[in-house]
Amino acid sequence: MPTPLSLAILGISGRMGRTLLAGIDDAGDLRLSGGLDSPDSRWINQDAGSLGGPKAAGVVITPDPALAVRGAQAAIAFALPQATPAIVEACAAARCPLVLGTTGHNSEQRSSIDQAAKQIPIVMASNFSLGVNLLFKLAELAAKTLNADYDAEIFEAHHRHKKDAPSGTALSLGEAVAKGRGISLQEQAVYERYGDTGARKRGTIGFSVARGGDIIGDHTVTFAGIGERIELTHRASDRMAFANGALSAARWIVGKKPGLYSMQDVLGG
Repeated sequence: MPTPLSLAILGISGRMGRTLLAGIDDAGDLRLSGGLDSPDSRWINQDAGSLGGPKAAGVVITPDPALAVRGAQAAIAFALPQATPAIVEACAAARCPLVLGTTGHNSEQRSSIDQAAKQIPIVMASNFSLGVNLLFKLAELAAKTLNADYDAEIFEAHHRHKKDAPSGTALSLGEAVAKGRGISLQEQAVYERYGDTGARKRGTIGFSVARGGDIIGDHTVTFAGIGERIELTHRASDRMAFANGALSAARWIVGKKPGLYSMQDVLGG
């Protein structure tokens, strides 16, 4: 029987970290080799078995990225964006491939990712579910097919604890629409509307956000024309859809050349 792939989970006590632990426990070809959490976490120096199933037992949770990735064949990170520079630096030093699901990076944090990708392979995605990655393609195709007389709006909803807005997935949907129309999202995006905004400018891409309860993630792209409206929607009901995609990316990335990859690369698209 093949030796299980050794994975480090960075952000191990978070919602996605715990879901990844459940995914590892259910998989026959994976094992946990390391776990990272923030220095002020109550789980520091605790056995990861307290968070996950039998495969997590015996792994001590650390605040040090270098220790967390030691011996790992790949790492998966769903942590706060401010932790990303230290994470990518540790992975690069250990030559450990990285699957990065963190969103909301600033320019300096994104630069650290680009630098690390010169040394190790990194799969970076705003969303790892198969359905959402299909939605990206459908949004691009719809935008390419429908001209700017169809106003493009992107709505997203998440749980009350999510800190960044719009979500990384919503921004990726905006990029897909912009790509389909051959325009720049940066130049055409509208993130706020309040008061006397005036008439909508043709060709803009609007965003709206909701936060509340325990919503895992809803995303809708609307193309509103005269006399008709096309809506493309994805609703997540279980984080395991994201975890399974991230675990597939971890299996795929081992042995790849340094560079920055997307879920489209993992899915062969």
